[in-house]
Amino acid sequence: MDKKNLANYLDFANHHQDATPKDIKELCQKVKKYGFHSAFVNPFYVSLAKETLANGIVGTVIDFPLGQETKEIKILASIDAVKKGADELDIAMNVGLFKASEHEQVLEEMKTVVAAAKEIRRTVVLKFIIETSLLTSNEIKKASQLVLQSGADFVKANSGWGRRGSSLKDVDLIREAVGDKVKIKVAGDIDTYREAISFINRGVDRIGTSHAVRIIEEFEKKERG
Repeated sequence: MDKKNLANYLDFANHHQDATPKDIKELCQKVKKYGFHSAFVNPFYVSLAKETLANGIVGTVIDFPLGQETKEIKILASIDAVKKGADELDIAMNVGLFKASEHEQVLEEMKTVVAAAKEIRRTVVLKFIIETSLLTSNEIKKASQLVLQSGADFVKANSGWGRRGSSLKDVDLIREAVGDKVKIKVAGDIDTYREAISFINRGVDRIGTSHAVRIIEEFEKKERG
């Protein structure tokens, strides 16, 4: 794997509460410099990120990280983000509702959000965050199947704000549940090249991280020997 391929796995993210416009502009400049797949920002900064990145990919989060806004709020937030130029949406699943075995209600919400966002722009990429740190192995597989049934493009294992980050076991469980029918994104505590490459080798399609620059710099150091 070369540096360009590695960078394309990485969604460079800043979801901090105290992120300033300057921080977001710096994030976008680094996305350009290193060739990361996208800049991921909070919804407020989607327009700024699109302006700064020009033709680059901008992602944002919806109902992050709790997932317990109403369905109507998730729909409106998703529509607003897409209209402002977001190319990818990472949407938090209602984990509490899911754990109460209200699977049909969770799936209906997912399907409605997917339909609303794709009606605005068919090419928008949608990911549902299932927060594996709060789920049993069987729940991880079931939640992944719901994401597949919803028509979304990715299962995202974690928000990065849960009890732990993503694990290789999470990836195995998700893949067991959905095969190659939906892509996988991981996030949370993936801070080094060694950690990133272990997930890539396991078959993930995307990594969300605020340490993308460090990962690339460690790769460059490794290549230099």
